[in-house]
Amino acid sequence: MQHLLAMNDLTASDIQLLFERADYLQRIKTAERRQRLLGKTALCLFYENSTRTLMSFQLAAQNLGIQISTLSMAYSSTQKGETFDDTIKTLAAMGPDALIMRHPESHIHQHVKAYLPEGIQLINAGDGQNQHPSQTLLDLYTIRQRKNNFEQLKVTVIGDIKHSRVANSLIDGLTLLGNNNIHIYGPTNLIPVQHRNKSADTFQEAITDSDVVVMLRIQKERFATDESIDIESWYQQYGLDCQKLKWAKPDAMVLHPGPMNRGVEIASEVADGPQSFILQQVKNGVLMRQAIFDYLLH
Repeated sequence: MQHLLAMNDLTASDIQLLFERADYLQRIKTAERRQRLLGKTALCLFYENSTRTLMSFQLAAQNLGIQISTLSMAYSSTQKGETFDDTIKTLAAMGPDALIMRHPESHIHQHVKAYLPEGIQLINAGDGQNQHPSQTLLDLYTIRQRKNNFEQLKVTVIGDIKHSRVANSLIDGLTLLGNNNIHIYGPTNLIPVQHRNKSADTFQEAITDSDVVVMLRIQKERFATDESIDIESWYQQYGLDCQKLKWAKPDAMVLHPGPMNRGVEIASEVADGPQSFILQQVKNGVLMRQAIFDYLLH
């Protein structure tokens, strides 16, 4: 595999190999790990804001000995009128081993890869409403640490499904691993057509006996001008608190890709509670992105 653009670029075997690679990298000594990709180079090109994804890719690279640089769009030549295509061609001419890109346009990585010569690996760090494969891999890895058999799990995703590349990737990833018990819940206008067969009628129906509950934020920045929601009633209808969480299994895991909006889609008592694995997701983000680099570049 040359690039990681979408979960469906992978097979179930690829995912298992990435899990095993993450396990291995966690076991070996720091000094040995930092020699694995010594001399490799990577560039981060983020056209959208990021905290978790950008920083974890940077730390993951450094932990493997990769020399990584990040292009700030505020100081790039796009501010001088350079086109997007010329920016990509320029970066490709510099010859990095990997290009990690986030962009607000869906499927743009398919366009970008045409400009990359063989030997430059393209990693999708999020494209519009389409895919976020590294997030899904770290989410699946987090689930695997507590629950081994993906086929037997009930997974519930609640919130703004329509605008969520996380939801799309996660559904694809779970399906690859043989899970057919995915339930989603949100406002009718925020349930995309392709996922309506998974949509529950009520919060209780969606979450009852769930093994994993994934909460999503409202992505207002992706709303079309004719789209709207009632933000005042969102928490009451779609927010997760301790009372609603009791409908799930007692050992249900609560996940959130971040950034969280406390008191909107999730209560602080849940986000900071014993069933929350949100910070474990962040920790695993560095580890899984190490595994991705190691898988693509080693």
